[in-house]
Amino acid sequence: MLKRYLPILAWLPHYHRRLLGADLLAGLIVTVMVIPQSLAYALLAGLPAVVGLYASILPQLFYTFLGTSRTLAVGPVAIIALMTGAALSSVAQPGTATYLEAALILSLLSGAILVAMGALRMGFFSNFLSHPVISGFLTASGILIAVSQLGSLLGVSSSGFTLVERLMTLIPNLAGINPYTLMIGVGTLTFLIGMRRFGKKILTGVGLPKGLVDLITKAGPVFAVVATTLMTWHWQLADQSVAVVGDIPSGLPALSFPWGDGSLWRTLLVPALLISLVGFVESVSMGQMLAAKRRQRISPNQELIGLGAANLAAGISSGMPVTGGLSRTVINFDAGAQTPAAGAFAALGIALITLSFTGWLFYLPIATLAATITVSILTLVDIPMLRQTWRYSRSDFAAMAVTIVLTLVEGIEAGIIGGVTLSIALFLYRTSRPHSALVGRVPDTEHFRNIERHDVQAPTNAALLRIDESLYFANARYLEDTVYNLVASHPELEHVVLICSAVNLIDASALESLDAINARLKDSNVKLHLSEVKGPVMDRLKNSDFLDALTGRVFLSTYAAWREFS
Repeated sequence: MLKRYLPILAWLPHYHRRLLGADLLAGLIVTVMVIPQSLAYALLAGLPAVVGLYASILPQLFYTFLGTSRTLAVGPVAIIALMTGAALSSVAQPGTATYLEAALILSLLSGAILVAMGALRMGFFSNFLSHPVISGFLTASGILIAVSQLGSLLGVSSSGFTLVERLMTLIPNLAGINPYTLMIGVGTLTFLIGMRRFGKKILTGVGLPKGLVDLITKAGPVFAVVATTLMTWHWQLADQSVAVVGDIPSGLPALSFPWGDGSLWRTLLVPALLISLVGFVESVSMGQMLAAKRRQRISPNQELIGLGAANLAAGISSGMPVTGGLSRTVINFDAGAQTPAAGAFAALGIALITLSFTGWLFYLPIATLAATITVSILTLVDIPMLRQTWRYSRSDFAAMAVTIVLTLVEGIEAGIIGGVTLSIALFLYRTSRPHSALVGRVPDTEHFRNIERHDVQAPTNAALLRIDESLYFANARYLEDTVYNLVASHPELEHVVLICSAVNLIDASALESLDAINARLKDSNVKLHLSEVKGPVMDRLKNSDFLDALTGRVFLSTYAAWREFS
């Protein structure tokens, strides 16, 4: 039982020297790789760069004790950073003490929501974010984040958290483009894209081993950071108005609780809920995918608790909302991490750098971080998924399109809420008109198929009606209309068999409709029968008076009903 709530007890007793070596190496690689990301995502949220480092220390340590994924790396991520900035900009001005306090409150709220969901075993709640909505949201967010970095790449100012706001503040300032910033930004962008597209091919061509090639290509942002920082320092480009990270406070964050006022907590509650859901979906999707590669498993409900504890830790250690990051987790996995201890070693490495080496980052150009964000985030723009969804389901594409448009035009919260609302509405509409089919027997078999699609044998005095949906309040009346129309159009019928092989639920409203159907058919001298009723459904029917009033029988199989009436 204790292992269920402290997953570290499942692997720590079996820890040995080989695992320690692999985790130390992975931790070192992750430490070096994620520092540029951590700084960049804090700036993306409108927070001081050092907040990104703080958010990569204590949260990861908490997750090490409470998380179930062996390779998930927790910290700031692009989507959550954008959502954080959008939420905070509505309550405070970036750069103010209130803005930073609001970020801590947002982390605490997100952590509390996740822990509560985990304690109540509500991991299923994330299922309300359908894949088209998530894909549309990620695509729109990728576009928004890329546009938000244009100002930093060009050396001009821009602000806002919608596409229109960004463009309206960016376009008037284009005349003031800083040529040095432009060279650094475009040069870094070109280098990173080149490393992604051609790096492996070129390095493999010169004879380097595959492992080293993978490491070098993934370390592209690190090379860019070192090179542009040295260039900016050597030529003193900060004096030419090239924006740099500047002074980053050294030392570990002080632990404190952001009290704030009640109105601030209430205002941030809905954004915190959305951040929690999106972060959980991204984290669990990545964790499950990587766990499957090693024949491991994760517990979504315990993941809620682990991620919640990580966000609570961020809230008391001057951090920002965090989740399992895509790129840092892939780096951790590819570097050979075997247990969550690798994440703990990475957190300790970042703590060491925060404690003693932040001065080295003074001349790091903001344009370099902007290029790093742009290259990593554009992978979220999923054009093939847009095409596939359009071809496969226009209604799902509508949910995706609404999510994209609302996210770009109205903001992230409106995009998620609009997409989820439309998805649920479309689901209710589709299931309110369940597909049904009159079926007949395929000759010389016990299989039954739609009489309109196949050459089958159907009894003349009985209708075998297959219902291809669970029965609940939204479609109960539609079922009544379907059966009544069937009987009215076939006056020779003496029996109606409802085939329930696809029915997983019959709620109280549907049960009332079945009672009405049974009574009305009885008045028409037609008997109502059921077949292939699943065990859980039958158990609930036995707790009602329906089976006692049923004019017909409950058949074990459709074939048994067909034999009876043919």
